[in-house]
Amino acid sequence: MANEDPATTSRQLHPLPRGLVELYGLLAVLFVLVPEWMADGALAGLRSGRRGSELPMTTMAWQRVPELRLASMNLRELRALAAELRLWGYGGLNRDQLSRRLLRRIKARRGKAL
Repeated sequence: MANEDPATTSRQLHPLPRGLVELYGLLAVLFVLVPEWMADGALAGLRSGRRGSELPMTTMAWQRVPELRLASMNLRELRALAAELRLWGYGGLNRDQLSRRLLRRIKARRGKAL
């Protein structure tokens, strides 16, 4: 043991006492979860006074520009649009490929598809 290098010997770690672990758990709840609950309650109180949609109104650009409309659609909506435009082979395409093909088809129809 006297000839061993201190850097290669493993150090023995002492386990924390159970009370200290429980104290850390309580502090985690107090510092993380309680503020989350308070913020959630405050936001719920702010929402109760509003009327109408919680989402902002879409501008005219979102309705006119096909790139923006396609970007706002999920994959299911993109595939439904592809079926409506009779785009063949759209089932195996990923989102980017499908968006490019739809955009080409829409521009070929002079933007009348959306």
